Amino acid sequence: MRSRKVTYSREAAFHALADPTRRAVLDMLRRGSHPAGQIARTFPISRPAISRHLRLLRRAHLVQERREGRRRWYYLNPEPLKEVDSWLEHYRVFWQANLTSLKAFVEAEHAHETKRGKNH
Repeated sequence: MRSRKVTYSREAAFHALADPTRRAVLDMLRRGSHPAGQIARTFPISRPAISRHLRLLRRAHLVQERREGRRRWYYLNPEPLKEVDSWLEHYRVFWQANLTSLKAFVEAEHAHETKRGKNH
């Protein structure tokens, strides 16, 4: 049997995550698998619209589908989100450094103001 390495497209994941309905579907699936009908009943949009959202999530590999008779069960696949998280890590580092600098500045200003207030 041949080893199969799956690569995930960061762009496909971002495109899928751009829509609030698809993000809500992922949040729902984070708590466990659900059949397509149950997912559709959760949202105030048509079943065909939910089917299109699920298809896009499937193509982005963010969800997996399993058929049981006439039912289609959907599961969250968190692996592609690792690519998104990896991209976001650069921004976490950026913001952490900037927030640390801001904290030091605010603390220095506060100390300066406090010292100046005692001298007057």
